[in-house]
Amino acid sequence: MSNTISLEIGGRTLSIELGKVGRQADGSALVRYGDTIMLVTATCKKEVSGEKNFLPLIVDYRENTYAAGKIPGGFFKREGKPSEREILVARLIDRPIRPLFPKGYFQDTQVVALLLSADLENEPDTLGIIGASAALYLSEIPFTTPLGAVKVGLVDNQFIINPTVSQLEHSSLNMVVAGNEDGICMIEAGASEVEEEKVLEGIILAHEEIKKIIQAQKELFSQLNIQKLPVQAKTPDPEKVKKIEEQIREELLQAIQLKQKKASEKASEEILNRLLSAIPRENTEEIAETREIFYELQKKLVRELILNEGRRADGRAFDEIRPISIEVGLLPRTHGSALFTRGETQCLATVTLGTFEDVQILDGLGEESEKRFMLHYNFPPFCVGEVSFMRAPGRREIGHGALAEKGILPAIPDEETFPYTIRIVSDILESNGSSSMATVCGGVLALMDAGVPLKTVVAGIATGLVKEGDRYAILTDIAGFEDHYGDMDFKVTGSEKGITAIQLDLKIPYLTPQILREALMQSRQARLKVLEKMKAVLPEPRPELSPYAPRIIILFINPEKVPDVIGPAGKMIKKIIAATNAKIDIEETGKITIAAADMESAEKARQMIREITVEVELGKVYTGKVVRLEEYGAFVEILPNIVGLLHISEVAPYRVRNIKDEIKLGQTITVKVIDIDEENNRIRLSKKALEETAPRRPSPGGDRRGPGHFHDRDRRSHGFNQPRPRTDRNKF
Repeated sequence: MSNTISLEIGGRTLSIELGKVGRQADGSALVRYGDTIMLVTATCKKEVSGEKNFLPLIVDYRENTYAAGKIPGGFFKREGKPSEREILVARLIDRPIRPLFPKGYFQDTQVVALLLSADLENEPDTLGIIGASAALYLSEIPFTTPLGAVKVGLVDNQFIINPTVSQLEHSSLNMVVAGNEDGICMIEAGASEVEEEKVLEGIILAHEEIKKIIQAQKELFSQLNIQKLPVQAKTPDPEKVKKIEEQIREELLQAIQLKQKKASEKASEEILNRLLSAIPRENTEEIAETREIFYELQKKLVRELILNEGRRADGRAFDEIRPISIEVGLLPRTHGSALFTRGETQCLATVTLGTFEDVQILDGLGEESEKRFMLHYNFPPFCVGEVSFMRAPGRREIGHGALAEKGILPAIPDEETFPYTIRIVSDILESNGSSSMATVCGGVLALMDAGVPLKTVVAGIATGLVKEGDRYAILTDIAGFEDHYGDMDFKVTGSEKGITAIQLDLKIPYLTPQILREALMQSRQARLKVLEKMKAVLPEPRPELSPYAPRIIILFINPEKVPDVIGPAGKMIKKIIAATNAKIDIEETGKITIAAADMESAEKARQMIREITVEVELGKVYTGKVVRLEEYGAFVEILPNIVGLLHISEVAPYRVRNIKDEIKLGQTITVKVIDIDEENNRIRLSKKALEETAPRRPSPGGDRRGPGHFHDRDRRSHGFNQPRPRTDRNKF
């Protein structure tokens, strides 16, 4: 049986068709918006495998290149491991649905989203969230809270729901909002310094559209006879909970309030081990139950401190930032470096400046594009005191790095201003809360240390929440306990003017607009304090680049001169590269990029190119070499590869019978340009114009014809310096 939902969102039709394909899955939804089509399936195991106290949810997203009529690149010509974009979209789908599963549901569950058709105008990411909601909600899987999601753009100060790719190019905001009927449960945004109130306005507008999508799902659900799988949440014995709490409450409360993370963890672990040592090893169920009671008590105490006593575990006020220390320029051979420490979170950020050859080539569904700013985030196990293999970046590293990159991107100067490829590497050396926001701060400081002329200075802060019923507390700069046992992780980056990126994740079903507004404003105040600390250490980017950074020069020449710079079979450009050891990129538009290890080599390459491409000016005096003699005059190379005719009548202010009487082959002479015939590419020179005040010498034959007289044989046309064919862009 096929069931279809159809409604209008953002001026286009959104349709969700159930049960047409993927019918062996527990739930499947074929979502269409424009000509972008995505299949989302949801499947779960009917029995819990092993003892679990967590939801083993897997979300996978794949973009089939056939969706855009392309064949994959590479040797194998088929899709391989997921790209960074696929991982980020998978995370985007995962984050809003995960907290909405019922407590006690521990079945292995998988959501798979496959992009089947891409029109390259309607982006597929929100369709994945909508499809996941429909596939889960309209199946027997015990997921009972439907979701909706839309994208919000801001063009000319006007909001656009689900903007197209071309509209996003002119948008100062690119925000995905997901929510349920009651409020917002996930936000992912990039922005160009948009004010908090404006962002909040866009979120509220998005929620109105989200409610339409949810209502359509609920209407279809009411028509179907769907029986959800039963869930029985295990609850520990109340008497045992009470006994353990009475036994360890005060001691555990003291351990939680130790300010150093390692000391707190050690003290808590000793209490837990003492509890477990009293249980025989073979009683595995009792051991597991005791562990669960311990961690629930730990969570309860952290939250009670905040809501009942108005203080945090480490003694800070709700809006207080942990102590910040900053050191810049600590690594002498990197192009820029910064060590940013906030409490027990420490980030070592480095900047490397590269040339046009170092850009990242993106081979996605659309046209191949280049990426000249990259941020890579590393989270080694020692930063949290753990032991594990150092492997390729996982989803967490990719997600945190992408958020930090998005936050810094609006500050990066454009290519015309700063023609470098920029790479930031963030190595987290210590972690106790919000290492991604430390990456933003450290990355910006490293850029300033490298002398990158940033458009603005950006910082980031993570805000948390503890909420019980109508009581709640918003926490600035959350630490590990507050992140783990709290209800919200709200990361916001921005400048003094406004927001550059947002990432909101919840453990509760939703947030109200009021809490969102308070969190945004509290985050802004914290961000301004962090920016003040950063600017106190480094008020502005350094005026000079590192001596180890490459030097890049951009110049523009007449496009018709490009063949002259390249030369026959690349002879000329190879000569320049050999002489300067520079890298040179030539575009057919006349833009030339020169990159060299030092400025002296770059300047030498520029001068050699200038000599080839300089334009001759009418009336200007040049000193050149005589390269050819004819009866009617001499050809003089006044600039490299530019030859002009010095007619015999323009040699002297008197009549010259034989050109060889006055000028020798190879002689260096000074001449003036008296005419440029651009149509025929001819240049006329005069030596006489420089000697008009000199006394006139009679000719040997007594012929006194005027200096402007021409013999008939001298009126012949002579072509020279013809342009070579134009070429496409070349890199050497």
